[in-house]
Amino acid sequence: MRLAMAMAAITVTADLPQAPASAGQRAATPAQAPMAGVPVYAATVVARLPHDKGAFTEGLLFCGGALYESTGKEGASDIRRVTLADGKVAARARIAPDLFGEGIACWKNQLLSVTWKTGIGFRWALPGLSRTGKPFRYAGEGWGMTTDGDRIILSDGTPTLRVMDPATFADRGRIAVTMNGRPLRQLNELEYVRGRILANVWMSGFIARIDPATGRVDGLIDVRPLLAEIGNPDPDAVANGIAYDAAHDRLYVTGKYWPTLFEIKLGAEVGRAR
Repeated sequence: MRLAMAMAAITVTADLPQAPASAGQRAATPAQAPMAGVPVYAATVVARLPHDKGAFTEGLLFCGGALYESTGKEGASDIRRVTLADGKVAARARIAPDLFGEGIACWKNQLLSVTWKTGIGFRWALPGLSRTGKPFRYAGEGWGMTTDGDRIILSDGTPTLRVMDPATFADRGRIAVTMNGRPLRQLNELEYVRGRILANVWMSGFIARIDPATGRVDGLIDVRPLLAEIGNPDPDAVANGIAYDAAHDRLYVTGKYWPTLFEIKLGAEVGRAR
């Protein structure tokens, strides 16, 4: 998200296959308990599409069948409608140069956007991205956003996701996120997918799958191979950007300064995070 700092502490242990036991050993060995830790899944690439390598991606989503993206950094923040096939910007709205743009969420015929440290948010009419209504205010930082169809869910880099009212942006609750019983920090870009919240864990190369009812992380998606494929040495070129096309059941991911938008699906379990 901001300037690069220490990576989020996620340790993955590979689950290596073991030689099958003999019949006598199987008879003498009690039933094994389920393996501990959170399952880690590969991100299987379905397709590669162009993405603006100059985009400091903070938010990514589909709304009304169109792909929208928000970018950050003071003087370079904007909200844009992007053509999926070629990655070109079809419409763009600039954010004031003194503001650092962050996440976006789709609500009815609008996009909501937040800023990093200034506590100012905006509403944008679709599809033209003209500003509508008055700016709204909120306490603390704004990082990523998504919606479950009823509420806005906001991240701020802490282990707590904030539940906001879409009409007023007033606080409606909290979701305390834990992995293996411990708080999981650095939650960044968010996307609601089939009853779960997907969250980029900043600087880690993993996407956390969160049960919104309990806050428990019940899976991780390993996007480190995609980061390696991009090969950008800039420490800020982290994975950030998750968009779910519900109409076609397609999941897309990208990152800051990435030239590629990846369509992915959940692959095989490759390890456990403990």
